[in-house]
Amino acid sequence: MRTRTAVGAGGRPEGPSGVKAPSTPLCWAWLPLEKLKWEKATEDFSFIKMQVLRHSEHTLKTALISKNPELVSLYEKFNAGEQRLMNEAFQLSSSLFGPISVHSRSDWITSHPEAPQDFEQFFTDRYRNKPCPEKHIIYIQSIGSLGNTRVISEEYIKWLKGYCEAFFYGLTVKFLEPVSVSATRCAFRVNEHTQNLQIHAGHILAFLKKKKPEDAFCIVGITMIDLYPRDSWNFVFGQASLTDGVGIFSFARYGKDFYSTRYEGKVKQPQRTSSSDYSIFDNYYNPEITSILLWRSCKTLTHEIGHIFGLRHCQWLACLMQGSNHLEESDRRPLNLCPICLRKLQCAIGFSIVERYKALLRWIDDEPNHASRATPRNSSVHVNLPKPVEAFKDWREWVVKCIAVLEK
Repeated sequence: MRTRTAVGAGGRPEGPSGVKAPSTPLCWAWLPLEKLKWEKATEDFSFIKMQVLRHSEHTLKTALISKNPELVSLYEKFNAGEQRLMNEAFQLSSSLFGPISVHSRSDWITSHPEAPQDFEQFFTDRYRNKPCPEKHIIYIQSIGSLGNTRVISEEYIKWLKGYCEAFFYGLTVKFLEPVSVSATRCAFRVNEHTQNLQIHAGHILAFLKKKKPEDAFCIVGITMIDLYPRDSWNFVFGQASLTDGVGIFSFARYGKDFYSTRYEGKVKQPQRTSSSDYSIFDNYYNPEITSILLWRSCKTLTHEIGHIFGLRHCQWLACLMQGSNHLEESDRRPLNLCPICLRKLQCAIGFSIVERYKALLRWIDDEPNHASRATPRNSSVHVNLPKPVEAFKDWREWVVKCIAVLEK
């Protein structure tokens, strides 16, 4: 059986030359932090005039529908509204789905050449993971606290769970009881460049694999603690084993101040007495749960779970499943799937496309009955915090337009 393991979502060996990066990165592959200085460093970031990658109508139509009579017949089973929406993929004047734009030579599509995956290739991939009645639940395991108080952490988990339930409409999403870092028995360190705590991604994957429930389609870990895949690497946003259906992803670097000199997560006394002394994680720093952090978290979580379904990086249109080489590029890609990737996910799950969009709209519009300030940690008082959805405003308008096309 072929094993598929992907290291992704950021990071690279330290040093000017370093070790060759893995051949199957899942998402990001950043330059060393001390050299990058974000995307403004001209030495490592060669800028080019923005380019637009525009495929022909014939190419996009074939990628979406296929020339295989069986798959064409399957496409024709979509109702008129569904076909009208997905046919937007090859309408050059479409206001819903646009081409991929490349802003620099460091962008993913230019720096990581990959063979594109059309619908037929996805459909005929015998190795891809498929949900079934016996394995139909997406489990999410939080590692360490996700917010500065218990209430904030619980609300953030609830928001992520609701978003995944809408995005992967038709599947069940369950959050497992949070676990501490010490429960995973993972290795950890203090990053010598950023002075922040990091936990070993590979050890977390091994922990999740052992904990994966029998009815799980997949289990993904999320954490606010930075990750590293091996000692020679600076950091990694996430790592996954597609064969085992497990993944771990960190949102630590999505906070607004991670790269600033004012970052509060730096460890002031990095020395520790033992590799089994996890007391260093007591009351570790959590970034504020802002609308942008929630937006980035939803985007990363659904992109990575999409990989576990067998969706490769999209090279057809602007799409959530585009690869991303740095945070600025990640922020550019949309929350939505292009029609080609939407058809892949619909094929895997079997949802109604319009009902899925309506579920996403409900998630955005789901205002709590009352808003209240967070209560102190360990408080037993239940509080509903207002969901910070300001960053989703433009996408909400886009979803409404899609529903209008579907119900025209």
